[in-house]
Amino acid sequence: MARQPTLEFWYEFASTYSYLAAARIEGLAATAGVAVRWRPFLLGPIFASQGWTSSPFNLYPAKGRNMWRDMEREAARCGLPPVRRPDPFPQNSLSATRAAILGQDQDWLVPFSKAVFESCFAHGRSIAEPAAVVEILNGLGLDGTQQLKAAASEANKTKLRVVGEEARSRGIYGAPTFLTDDGELFWGNDRLEQALAWAAGERPGDMR
Repeated sequence: MARQPTLEFWYEFASTYSYLAAARIEGLAATAGVAVRWRPFLLGPIFASQGWTSSPFNLYPAKGRNMWRDMEREAARCGLPPVRRPDPFPQNSLSATRAAILGQDQDWLVPFSKAVFESCFAHGRSIAEPAAVVEILNGLGLDGTQQLKAAASEANKTKLRVVGEEARSRGIYGAPTFLTDDGELFWGNDRLEQALAWAAGERPGDMR
């Protein structure tokens, strides 16, 4: 029996389009026969290495205005609640990402990730404060205080830094990013279908 292909889903909790991808990826992947590996990471250090001090949607106001309108359209098209912009944007996602790294091999990673995205972009709530992350973890039936304490350990902080270096070394420069088994990189929510098709074995336009 052939091994099921896998698509790595690299996402950042402060990323608007990662939110859309997180809402869509499971259903689309199941239809395509592709397994998904959820890979939380921090995009801020990668932006900083490019000389950006904030999201490009803030650095380029016209781009930002269009992005929020596009988010409204896409959320409606996908049957999601109306998008609510958190203040400030982008949110500081460090505590949430540390928790996700702690849970990267646990069955609560995906529901936790979805809950963080929904809190941020469906409800417009802050995800920056540790208390907000504890509340989300508690809502999943976990001991949020204990989980966040473990997430702040030096060992888990090191894991997060290693993940960041892996992202950089594999050419990731934005979120969401999708990586196939053969290393093909697709960037953006609007490339999710193409990434899944490639992972499933379709190779349209492959000239290599």
